[in-house]
Amino acid sequence: MIAIITGDIVNSEQYPTSIWMPLLKKVLQKNGKQPEFWDIYRGDEFQLKSTPDKALQLAIEIKAVIKSIKNLDVRLAIGLGDETYAGGRITEANGSAYKRSGRMFEALKEEKRTLALACGHQHYDQTLNLMIKLALNFMDDWSTVSANTVSYTLQHPEISQEKMAVQFKVQQSAISQRQTRARTHLVLELIEYYQQTIKQIVP
Repeated sequence: MIAIITGDIVNSEQYPTSIWMPLLKKVLQKNGKQPEFWDIYRGDEFQLKSTPDKALQLAIEIKAVIKSIKNLDVRLAIGLGDETYAGGRITEANGSAYKRSGRMFEALKEEKRTLALACGHQHYDQTLNLMIKLALNFMDDWSTVSANTVSYTLQHPEISQEKMAVQFKVQQSAISQRQTRARTHLVLELIEYYQQTIKQIVP
């Protein structure tokens, strides 16, 4: 089983590509080489292959990185399933993971949602998507500071608030306040719950 994340940048026309592209590529490149494991096409759309356990954290990290730029956001659809054809380019590959991700991506456009997943198990899809929908109530409203705080926390999971304070050149209390405002603890709990749930799905 693999995970495919299909996404696009919301409001990308408000900025030159050079503003958001390097930030997006930095996250995508951690997961393997282009174009086998990820690719960007049609200007602001992209696909990324991941292991199922990392998929939600990657999606939230991408969201946080992009939302660190004012007025930008992303639409992200995670599809879990198999890969029946690889072909060397992720955009040419096929399988249930790709189909679920693609269908969910189109559904997100119609429903005006920014993140959802499909794993082929109705119970897990309903439960996980409800939790994601609840989390989007605050994730969609992240300020640039909150988004930057979450992205840095996800990229450096072991870092202390004291070391983050040095990195951001603020007091430790300011980091604590930023993480609280961004509801970082809920993000981490959601990711952990997802990872525990995925263990029941992945054979």
